[in-house]
Amino acid sequence: MKRVLLAIAIAVIAVLAWGWHANYSTEMPPSSAPGSAERGAYLARAGNCMTCHTDRGGAAWAGGRAIDTPFGTVFSSNLTPDPKNGIGSWSSDDFWRALHHGRTPDGRLLYPAFPYPNYTEVTRADSDALFAFLRTVPAVAKENTPHNLRWPYNTQAALAAWRALYFRPGVYEEDTKRSAQWNRGAYLVRGLGHCAACHTARNALGASSDMMDLSGGLIPMQNWYAPSLASAREAGVADWPTEDAARLLRHGAARGATVLGPMAEVVQYSTQYLSEQDAEAMAVFLKSLPPVEAAPASGTRQVDSAVALRGARIYGEHCTQCHGEKGEGVAAAYPPLAGNRAVTMPVTANLVQVVLGGGYPPATAGNPRPFGMPPYVMKLNDVDVAAVLTHIRTSWGNQAPPVTELDVAQQRGGAER
Repeated sequence: MKRVLLAIAIAVIAVLAWGWHANYSTEMPPSSAPGSAERGAYLARAGNCMTCHTDRGGAAWAGGRAIDTPFGTVFSSNLTPDPKNGIGSWSSDDFWRALHHGRTPDGRLLYPAFPYPNYTEVTRADSDALFAFLRTVPAVAKENTPHNLRWPYNTQAALAAWRALYFRPGVYEEDTKRSAQWNRGAYLVRGLGHCAACHTARNALGASSDMMDLSGGLIPMQNWYAPSLASAREAGVADWPTEDAARLLRHGAARGATVLGPMAEVVQYSTQYLSEQDAEAMAVFLKSLPPVEAAPASGTRQVDSAVALRGARIYGEHCTQCHGEKGEGVAAAYPPLAGNRAVTMPVTANLVQVVLGGGYPPATAGNPRPFGMPPYVMKLNDVDVAAVLTHIRTSWGNQAPPVTELDVAQQRGGAER
């Protein structure tokens, strides 16, 4: 019965959606002068495009990388200039339509795993430059892998309904009251950088009500939490010097902070290649975000004495050598745990992930030999992980709720899927 009602609802919305799309103008803005392939290569790095469009162990830009979603698996497409399987037969107008409208040359709607809700703000000039660059990469005759999505999410009707509810093509409009540097940063964060794709919470249909609130969200299927970029209690940089925030983007480490998990991949393959000017522009914009004060993660449950003793013992056996007896860390090597906002955030997903799977900062020009943390997934059971994290979150002045065995079990189960 639920499937029938869902089908009826989708059909009704889809009829309205197709009507809206039929009346929506997809007129192309005039193409700029032929785009610079060299500039396009820089922009492709800024957008971290190759990471998704290259399968692990596969040819660059030939697609096929699986992107898991709550609705099934989407596979990235071949962006090489192969005329049959890639974009060799596309025009610059076709490429712009994909970025700006989320449509293929034949009019089919693209799935928003390709972040066109962000890329819609990319200028026509930058689109042309990206296209010019992609025309220069080696052509690979690799067929695109069909998506594997559950019904009804595998239908164009459902996608049209989703777009009618959550997507409007747009362009970046400069804020004339702000500096050129701020506008450049806003353009990169909102468009090619597509920061909101991770740092904004999503609803049950995978959409964000506000693409630019950047107030944090759990990354679907990855079990990592992208912290709020607007909260000083999470990952906000409003009170940071601009150069420190820019350094974190380019080097992966700054001011006692280190990027791990999915953000380490972003720095590794994308933001470390930003120019100093662009990194500073993004930092200026991020520093200006309206503050969103997340509730402090104050301790609400008393820690059981047996858990406290167990956690302290495990910390002494496995953690003290790097992080210090009092969680002070080692400068330029191991981050402090005392007073570390990554430790005391209400969402504990990242802490559990790091203990189970290890923590590996990116190797960058500014930090070529980063110190990493080994995984403990085979050494510590769920009770041990919960105990040691509870010890860390409640020691040396840290005041955060304990981590439960269930918290760990959920993360471990997600990592094994």
